[in-house]
Amino acid sequence: MLRTKPQIAVLLTTFNGEAYLNAQLKSIENQLDVEVLIVASDDGSSDHTPQLLNEALAVDRRITLLPSQKQGGAAANFFRLLRDADLTQVDYVALSDQDDIWLADKLSHAVQVIATNNLDAYSSNVMAFWTDGKQKLINKAQPQRQWDYMFESAGPGCTFVLTQKFALDLQQFLIANQQKCQPIALHDWYIYAFARSRGFKWFIDNESHMLYRQHESNVVGANVGVKAKLVRWEKLREGWLVKQTLLIADVLGYNDTWPIQRLKRYHIIDRLALIANVNKLRRRLRDRIALVLFLLLPLKNECQYDIKSKSHIK
Repeated sequence: MLRTKPQIAVLLTTFNGEAYLNAQLKSIENQLDVEVLIVASDDGSSDHTPQLLNEALAVDRRITLLPSQKQGGAAANFFRLLRDADLTQVDYVALSDQDDIWLADKLSHAVQVIATNNLDAYSSNVMAFWTDGKQKLINKAQPQRQWDYMFESAGPGCTFVLTQKFALDLQQFLIANQQKCQPIALHDWYIYAFARSRGFKWFIDNESHMLYRQHESNVVGANVGVKAKLVRWEKLREGWLVKQTLLIADVLGYNDTWPIQRLKRYHIIDRLALIANVNKLRRRLRDRIALVLFLLLPLKNECQYDIKSKSHIK
């Protein structure tokens, strides 16, 4: 039978999300002008999340629950879904967190933008919201830069919609490189880097079609407020950005690119060269300023990351 609507596999990761899961499931199930198939993977929840998933599965045939396996984090859980879900019968693949709220046209809008512009992947801005009613637009839609994918994601992974062709290429790579991908902390950055490093066409939309829930358990969150920014700055100073950048470059095979060679050496001349080219490294002005400030300083404790030995060196 011919499908009259595009079919989308929504890959949903869960972990101790009983307070928010049902609302998110409902918002996915109520998507307009598309057919959704939800594939969920629970990361060893200790609350009632698995029970809620099984209850939803019992009344909605569009839901598939992969066997429960402890993955050890959101990135690993999304990689598991991308490896193990059957993506051969769908038109698109979308990623979903357990605690957001999708507007009814989230997926149909993304599909329309992809089809109209002959894209391989789509992401967008999000509207962050808090329990006290506060909302704030998180703008990720600045023009893409030559090497931005080496230093940042295209926005939150919960906005990602991928064509089947791109998703299958990604799936094959993740299967072939499962062990090498295990230390990667951010699946959304990795997926964006995979796409851009291989010439896939990616669009970042300035519209938001979802509510991005903020709470204490967020893995990354919206980076709003002084406290959140200080926490991220401390991670940068400890070498987190350098480690993740070099790790992703190693896995995806662009170690020999100019920015990565400079970052690996991290001598003052290399850092000044990166600063001189900072407009090619990050999309948003304030992020470029932050990167300049970061590069002006040696890493904390003069600790540098050796991508070949996967060890810390002085």
